[in-house]
Amino acid sequence: MISKLQAGAITPTSPARMTEDELVAACRRQDRRAQKELYDRYSRAMYTACYRICGDFDLANDALQEGFLKVFQKLHTFRGDSTVGAWMKVVIVRTALNRLRRQPQYEELPLNHADEQIDWGHTALDVEYLERAIQRLPDGYRAVFVLIEVEGYKHQEVADMLGITTGTSKSQLFYAKKKLREYLKAYV
Repeated sequence: MISKLQAGAITPTSPARMTEDELVAACRRQDRRAQKELYDRYSRAMYTACYRICGDFDLANDALQEGFLKVFQKLHTFRGDSTVGAWMKVVIVRTALNRLRRQPQYEELPLNHADEQIDWGHTALDVEYLERAIQRLPDGYRAVFVLIEVEGYKHQEVADMLGITTGTSKSQLFYAKKKLREYLKAYV
């Protein structure tokens, strides 16, 4: 007798059609197609975050691959308190930051200017030009700038992730903005 599945009456859900919860459950069962689908759904956004933090294509690729390995190894710890994408982003951002830590370039700077605001003007900046200016920043400045201004983390969270003080996070952000202002001076 032929089963309904063999006869085509019932087809297993393709990973591309799975909901996020179904995809996570399949990945936890080590379903390779589901793992590929999870990677395909999120790799572009995760790579962008890695590249913005690392500032180097090869380093960002390495961080992305290492980050996804950690995601698949630790997926059993995902509790569903947030979306799997948000949970994965934390894992992958931390992986990218660990890559930068191996080459520490943070310096303690005086706090007297750390809380000053920089006037960015009102000119619309070309996105590509701004991205290139961000990539020119030193690693420490760039990591703090991206985590706070692009990814939306708070100074305390950044300090915890990078193993620096909140004051250093604030001063790194201040000097990153100041440096960006210099880079963009002719453009703004």
